[in-house]
Amino acid sequence: MSVHRKLDSSALARQSGVPEPELRGVLDGAAPSPSLLRQLAPALDLHAADVFVIAGAAVPDDLAPLDPEAGPWVPGVVRCAGRLTPEKRGELRHLVHSLPQEKPSQRPPQEPSFRRLEGTPPGTPGATLDRMLILRNLHWTGMAKTFLVLTGRYWAASTYGMVGAGRKELTPDLVADFGTVLDVPAGDLATLTGIALPEILQARRPATTGMAELIWDLRRLTADQVRHIGEVAASMGPA
Repeated sequence: MSVHRKLDSSALARQSGVPEPELRGVLDGAAPSPSLLRQLAPALDLHAADVFVIAGAAVPDDLAPLDPEAGPWVPGVVRCAGRLTPEKRGELRHLVHSLPQEKPSQRPPQEPSFRRLEGTPPGTPGATLDRMLILRNLHWTGMAKTFLVLTGRYWAASTYGMVGAGRKELTPDLVADFGTVLDVPAGDLATLTGIALPEILQARRPATTGMAELIWDLRRLTADQVRHIGEVAASMGPA
């Protein structure tokens, strides 16, 4: 990815604050430390959690979604927010940011879905893309609903499972759709997947402006809070 962005190890070391010898070791195949991955994230203009996923590393608990039970409510927020003007969408994000940090309701402990994908070989592009979406509290059914709203294309929920398991071939259309929901530049996705995207697939529809950021913002909320945001979004839209 640093090559795609025309960053050599010296430039990346300067921008990230990582000692160049340590960075060179990682680029040569050494396992990166968690602190190094966190430092690289701002320099690569990526979320730290995504950098862990791309590196095939275990995601620290503090970078995981707060409440897995909030996941089923996310597509509803996306659907309602997609009907709003960019200005109202901005107001909705402001509301999300203003909500206090709460603890999830007490429920039996459950292994997060993204943990179950950590055994997949890190070089599998489909597993990487799936894990990045799961870190946004989107699971297979949620992915299908969200992709439909943001891209206008419907892929069956099982398709995302097959992508993660390496049983579904990634196509330019599918990679472009992942990019829209993840808000990851097309060039970066081409590097991650080995699939170049035609320019026509790199253009973002106006209706998606701010949506990937909203999905990311919802990660820190509880299920009750996300449900509340969905109700507010519905009330802000056309009658």
